[in-house]
Amino acid sequence: MWLSLMACGGLMHWIRTRIASFRYAFSGVAQLFRHETHAQLHLLAALLVIVAGLITGLARWEWLALILSIALVMAAEGLNTALEALADALHPQHHPLIGKAKDIAAGAVLLTALASLVVASLVFLPHWL
Repeated sequence: MWLSLMACGGLMHWIRTRIASFRYAFSGVAQLFRHETHAQLHLLAALLVIVAGLITGLARWEWLALILSIALVMAAEGLNTALEALADALHPQHHPLIGKAKDIAAGAVLLTALASLVVASLVFLPHWL
């Protein structure tokens, strides 16, 4: 692949398109946290967990569990937000199946948040009790 890119002079184009892809992704993250109240609440919770972890002095595996939990919730929130935006763009009027899809996506976020709460409890309670 690399040889064909360099031979065709397309390496710079390939690099530019990769950089543009990252810009779009970072723009999406910024939009998520700038405009979505639930994402902002999850971000605040994540920051509080990180501060608590720094104060508590967690082991590497405990940080790993917390970081993966935080990432899972943030990813679920982003996918939920994207699904809602897409559904609203495609069908602005109320539709029962779109409502069902939105409810299920929101439920998935709730499940990840509850699982993260369990992980945080398992990590922090032994240190604090």
